[in-house]
Amino acid sequence: MTVLTQLIDELNAGRLRVVDLSHSLGPDTPVIGLPPIFGASPGVSIDVISRYCDQGPAWYWNVIHMGEHTGTHFDAPIHWISGKDLPENATDTIPPRRFVGPACVIDVTADVQRNNDYLLMPEHVAAWEATHGRIPAGAWVLLRTGWSTRTDAASFLNVHADGPHSPGFHATTSMLLAKDRDVLGVGVETVGTDAGQAGTFDPPFPNHGIMHGAGKFGLASLRNLDQLPATGAIVIAAPLKIANGSGSPLRVLAIAPA
Repeated sequence: MTVLTQLIDELNAGRLRVVDLSHSLGPDTPVIGLPPIFGASPGVSIDVISRYCDQGPAWYWNVIHMGEHTGTHFDAPIHWISGKDLPENATDTIPPRRFVGPACVIDVTADVQRNNDYLLMPEHVAAWEATHGRIPAGAWVLLRTGWSTRTDAASFLNVHADGPHSPGFHATTSMLLAKDRDVLGVGVETVGTDAGQAGTFDPPFPNHGIMHGAGKFGLASLRNLDQLPATGAIVIAAPLKIANGSGSPLRVLAIAPA
């Protein structure tokens, strides 16, 4: 028996399961907002080409229109200025082996309930590692915050007079993960991989700048992280192979113990 046939046998026997970490894409999918001086990403629109009608009597298909970074999506290094000159930095040039890695799930749900602006600090990573072991190179670090339970756009984006409020990573933590732990990237339940107030940080949006400058990836708008163990799951996060793409919507899958 090969490892691959054993994997299928384990799935068929229910000893392993596939967990969908993605939201459905549709017109109600929340989209990140930026100040009006910047270009804006559109929401999702879906137009029917034909649905068993005169335009196509036996088939159904649609035209979809959206930004690359919509819904559950992948951030490639070329997405940020710090990663623009790296080799193999776009969705069509990243080696596919780099889309697959072990998951390290850091649960900060209780902290975020007390503070929507919670930032993961290096000491929080150290505390997690004291229990679960060192984060291995090539891992996906997934920040479980409970944010995906916010099912309406207003509470999900959580925008106030002073801007959006949502949890994320402190710059020193992003540096630790990208440089010292050599992770594949980070994943979050929020609309983007930086905290809501990260536009006011110095420098702004540090997780994007640090991760993508180091050739690492981002996964945003994840869900079902509560169905994964802290360690022991494998994540597969393959974006669409868009020519010179900065990212894309995708369906993130995890293989986890039953």
